[in-house]
Amino acid sequence: MTADPRTTVVVITHNRRDQLLRTLDRLDGMPERPPVIVVDNASTDGTGEAVERLWPAVTVLAPGLNLGAPGRTVGVRHARTPYVAFSDDDSWWEPGSLTRAADLLDRHERLGLLAAGIRVGPGGAPDPLNAMLAASPLGDGADLPGPRVLGFLACAAVARREAYLEAGGYSPLLFLGGEETLLAYDLRAHGWDVCHAPEVMAVHAPTGGVRPGRPAVQRRNAALTAWLRRPVPVALRHTRSLATAAPRDTEARDALLQMLERLPAALRARRRLPAPVEASARLLDP
Repeated sequence: MTADPRTTVVVITHNRRDQLLRTLDRLDGMPERPPVIVVDNASTDGTGEAVERLWPAVTVLAPGLNLGAPGRTVGVRHARTPYVAFSDDDSWWEPGSLTRAADLLDRHERLGLLAAGIRVGPGGAPDPLNAMLAASPLGDGADLPGPRVLGFLACAAVARREAYLEAGGYSPLLFLGGEETLLAYDLRAHGWDVCHAPEVMAVHAPTGGVRPGRPAVQRRNAALTAWLRRPVPVALRHTRSLATAAPRDTEARDALLQMLERLPAALRARRRLPAPVEASARLLDP
């Protein structure tokens, strides 16, 4: 394989210098030789300085505060390639995957984002999400390389830069944790497709287990996403579920309190999905 200039890799990081340096080493070994942009979300462990010293070809952007997932948008705006692949500081791409992704995006003009397959850890076990994406009830489109989906893992996605920016990128309101569904909704609402492409493969090697507070944040963001885009009865169902569990479940209580704190901003940004996209979302409701 030869270098492929079509795709930039955008990596967000916060205070995980050693993991990031390992990821950059993996990305540097890819035959595609993609340009890499690191968005340093206000690290205090010398991350930015280490990258600039050890990987001078990597572009480091430092917004000056921890933006969470919207830090990816800073990187996308800076990119100059038609496609952008996302990595976190504990993930990278298998050799050849970025070329396969770019070929698919070249062939399918309304494809806005590919949800890749995922291998986990040093053993490369398939992530359970792979089977869920492959079994999506949304079906295959006539001009899509795989099943339509309304979810993906952020560090295992390749997006068309134009589509990502048109959809607005990740919401600052959600910050980080379960932020992908809202972006998938907004891509579809703007006429872009989102599909699973298992032949494109990312590797996710998390360390340290689940971060404290992450489950509550994911439940909070599921409820906020409903208030931002779904019919009121759906949003109320999410809220009622948290409120019912809150007296006996600390995680649900934290999620509910955080959601209520952000609810006024969510209501100001509320925008109902087009009917066909809402119909797809209903097919995926539990």
